[in-house]
Amino acid sequence: MEIQKLRSIYAKHPSVKALKAALQKSSNKNIQLSGLQGSCAPIVFSSLFNNAAHPMSAPFLFVLNDEEEAGYFYHDLVQILGDEDVLFFPSSFRRAIKFGQRNAGQEILRTEVLSRLSSGRSPLFVVSHPEAIAELVVTQSELQEKTLSLAVGEQVDIMFLQETLLSFGFQRTDYVYEPGQFAIRGSIVDVYSYSCERPYRIDFFGDEVDSIRTFEVHNQLSCDTQKNITIVPELGAVENGGGRESFLKFLPEKTVLVVNDITYLCEKIEQTYAEGFSRQAIEEHKATEEKHGISLLTSESYLIAPKDFQKQILDFCRIECKSQASCPSADKSLSSPLNISFHTHPQPVFHKNFDLLISSFKKLQDDNVELYVLADSKKQTDRLESIFSDKETGIRFTPVEKALHSGFFDDDLQVAIFTDHQIFDRYHKYSLRSEKAMGGKVALTLKELQQFEIGDYVVHMDYGVGRFGGLVRMKNGEQTQEVIKIIYSGDDTVYVSIHSLHKVSKYKGQEGKPPRISHLGTGAWDRMKERTKKKIKDIARDLILLYSQRREEKGFAFSRDSFMQHELEASFLYEDTPDQLKATQDVKADMERQRPMDRLVCGDVGFGKTEVAVRAAFKACVDNKQVAVLVPTTVLAYQHYRTFTSRLNDLPVKIEYLTRARTAQQTKQVLEGLKDGSVNIVIGTHKLISKSVSFKDLGLLIIDEEQKFGVSTKEKLRQLKTNVDTLTLTATPIPRTLQFSLMGARDLSIIQTPPPNRYPIQTQLCQFSAEVIAEAIGFELSRSGQVFFVNNRISQLPELGELVRKYVPDARIAIAHGQMPPEELEKIMIDFSNFDYDVLISTTIVESGLDIPNANTIIINGAQNFGLSDLHQMRGRVGRSNKKAFCYLLAPPLSALNLDARRRLQAIENYSDLGSGIHIAMQDLDIRGAGNLLGAEQSGFIADLGYETYQKILSQAVTELRNDEFHELYTEELREGAVVNNAGVVDDCQLDSNLPMYFSEDYVPTSSERMLLYRELDAMERDEDVEQFRVRLIDRFGALPQEAEDLLRVVTLRRLGKHFGCERIVLKSGHARLFFGPEDDNPFYEGSIFGQIVGFVTTNAHRCHFKFDNGKKSLLVDDVNNISQAVELLTQINNIKVVL
Repeated sequence: MEIQKLRSIYAKHPSVKALKAALQKSSNKNIQLSGLQGSCAPIVFSSLFNNAAHPMSAPFLFVLNDEEEAGYFYHDLVQILGDEDVLFFPSSFRRAIKFGQRNAGQEILRTEVLSRLSSGRSPLFVVSHPEAIAELVVTQSELQEKTLSLAVGEQVDIMFLQETLLSFGFQRTDYVYEPGQFAIRGSIVDVYSYSCERPYRIDFFGDEVDSIRTFEVHNQLSCDTQKNITIVPELGAVENGGGRESFLKFLPEKTVLVVNDITYLCEKIEQTYAEGFSRQAIEEHKATEEKHGISLLTSESYLIAPKDFQKQILDFCRIECKSQASCPSADKSLSSPLNISFHTHPQPVFHKNFDLLISSFKKLQDDNVELYVLADSKKQTDRLESIFSDKETGIRFTPVEKALHSGFFDDDLQVAIFTDHQIFDRYHKYSLRSEKAMGGKVALTLKELQQFEIGDYVVHMDYGVGRFGGLVRMKNGEQTQEVIKIIYSGDDTVYVSIHSLHKVSKYKGQEGKPPRISHLGTGAWDRMKERTKKKIKDIARDLILLYSQRREEKGFAFSRDSFMQHELEASFLYEDTPDQLKATQDVKADMERQRPMDRLVCGDVGFGKTEVAVRAAFKACVDNKQVAVLVPTTVLAYQHYRTFTSRLNDLPVKIEYLTRARTAQQTKQVLEGLKDGSVNIVIGTHKLISKSVSFKDLGLLIIDEEQKFGVSTKEKLRQLKTNVDTLTLTATPIPRTLQFSLMGARDLSIIQTPPPNRYPIQTQLCQFSAEVIAEAIGFELSRSGQVFFVNNRISQLPELGELVRKYVPDARIAIAHGQMPPEELEKIMIDFSNFDYDVLISTTIVESGLDIPNANTIIINGAQNFGLSDLHQMRGRVGRSNKKAFCYLLAPPLSALNLDARRRLQAIENYSDLGSGIHIAMQDLDIRGAGNLLGAEQSGFIADLGYETYQKILSQAVTELRNDEFHELYTEELREGAVVNNAGVVDDCQLDSNLPMYFSEDYVPTSSERMLLYRELDAMERDEDVEQFRVRLIDRFGALPQEAEDLLRVVTLRRLGKHFGCERIVLKSGHARLFFGPEDDNPFYEGSIFGQIVGFVTTNAHRCHFKFDNGKKSLLVDDVNNISQAVELLTQINNIKVVL
């Protein structure tokens, strides 16, 4: 059922009808609704608009108690009504107003509301919270003055548009990524207005507006078309000389104000005004804004005075929503309210107790109550149905396709509305549209990281490591071409054609270590590549042999999932990501096979690897098999013990852990339990594989962070696990190519998608100040949380401890670092995870796998000194529960930092979403990861060769091993097409031509953007990809000039050339010359593909000439004057039918 049906049901509710009638009488200024529980209020207000014949014309302003409540209320309204007429009005500041830090994404949402209100279009729902209402807004007249309207078909001079935008304070850039920017490319103008979450692309035909489209920032591609638009600049910076007024003044008179508690709202406004702005915020504001003539940051100039607010609120029709009927207000200025009652109860809490849930559903069903279960994914309601049918309960409910925040029962209508996330105890997340605006910054940072700057280290597959010298135009005969300049040792220079860009990559090695620049002509580079390939083959050979042994073994085939397995999986706190679901299914399918499982699950911090392990462990326990979980450290063992215990809490499983932290008596009991089979799951360090441990019936071995174990441990494991199912977890992200390479060794699951229901971690750049530290720690302690405080220098830890004690005297502080005795460090860590301390002041040791759900604030001092991956890993330690998490990066002012540090910090601040950080962290994590996975010596090769070159050699080495030494082992996979195999006749087809093929400066203005486009095009192989690329270019830059069209055709030409075994194609002076690989008894020359070429030559002997040179064939074809004719020629050859 669709969620809109609930509106129709509620439109018939007697109390809703009474409310509608009361609102139509202008005398009713004060209405009180009582008994509204759960998400009943959003349904009630949306059902007022259900009757299209008599819609309510007045705008509604909902002021909830805080931002989170407002976010959930907004989410519920959007689920029911869509987002066209429901807008969110947030505070324009990040975190609390007193810190004075503006947020561009939230400014957009505020401006969008003001623009919509001034346009007078209705119906309109605005959802807000006290801090947002407390801020003054721009006046109606000022807004109209600063608004530019454009419509399709209108006559506008582009120069006039540019001047207007500059006068509004817009900034001209090459490409638009943030609000307040615009770009002009030929007849296309891109503008990011503050009144819309997406930027606009305005296409002119002469002086006429030909079309207007919105576009996505991250890929710069158009979304939907618009007929008319309004462009509004940033309103937060408007001077207050009569330019600001209260938001209530801005609202139309007939607006209906809906609040939970008017008294609380007035108190909150008063408190916000009294708090004002912090000293640090005022100082920072002075430095940046005074030069623009903007007034001081004071309560008077930015916030509404409490008395004015209390007076203005009386002008509106007010509705108070109470969960219970309440006593009359003590405030005599408020008239006595008209009471309208509802009779609802909140959805009960089941704590994943399905027996309780079933009895509750049965009772309601017996009482003839209609049951509805709301869920965002059909998978959840299907799970619930399967649990009910497994237990043969006879319960029937109506699944509803979208979820609201909280369920309720309504006695008047005899309906019960349940939400799946409450039934399964999952966290429910709301999302606001401002997150799109942040996406622009993220995209820009990612792009900056990929860009080639002059002087950057680059690697050419054939010549080695050099420095990038930029894109240069060179004369080739009479034509000009664009090429890439790479400078090598001794100022030797190589010019690389833009058709060979796939051979050039940006050098990625360990951060901060410059590579050795190669000498041309010495052969050292080729020798290094060969040496690396030989070493990789040795490692891969061992792995493949182990794999072949395991394939011969017989293991235990586990039975299919039971209903308890369904319950366990449905009760996971977060929604499964597609990757996580696939990993779980793969692991279970492996366990159900006769062959022993050997699967590696890779995923970033917090991506749900442990959950996959919990599900696999429980599946083994259901078949009375024991499970051993091996972890590298005592702290991690204890942490996993807690995770497993809480997840398998209500299920018949006994879990224990074995580490040196346990007493002799406890250890003895655990060992006995393992021997007699009473312990089902044991978690432990390498103590688990000592001789004293014997299992009654071990069925599954789970290894976490395998790369941290020593060689001897791994040897013992190998003997233990030949016929036991093995599941290995690692947080080292493995890039795609490595994945293929390792497919020969073991089955691999990669979890790359971040969990959708987690809060993004609010990340903030601040300067070091006791005030900020005290505020951050104070706030976390006020919600009974814990804090990580990271500082890289051991010597400074005690003074930081003193500072925290001075400003937060009641905080319990622990200091930890890697130079402590291991026992002491472990004790502190375990005590911290047991809540014995509030603040852990430590070095970067928190980076390594510590998972404390109660720690939701991390302060990183000297953040400019850390690499991106370190910052990302450390930040991943918080935000691991369903509480909002904060990360404070303490660093000197940005202006005092070098460019790299500045970019790094801005990147990490903008990548607040969990998992989006994997993109930037990939770079150095990959380097570390590949080294860990393939042994220490490999990281030396990566430093010499650069990361991407290393990957290419790796995949070549494994392909060669597969095709030569181990081809019998892989015949089955090759037949199924499961193994990726690039062993064609030639690896690549190069093009040599003096025809003009490039993007001109007039078409794509900046060289860094051209370089990115060239690289993207050069990596393409399929015609469909090229077609999509063409569409994107036309969308962004307009119609393609001829030389750009020819450049796009090169991809097809090279693909066909490779198919025909051409190493090189030369197009010059009206001829095409195709150079083939060496014959050397190559079966290719006997095959049908070469037969097509021979067939073409036979029928076109007048224009074709075969030549032989040093054992290599080449074919010269006359009358080929351009790229189109060359593509046509090869297509013609390809269509020839050959009978062998």
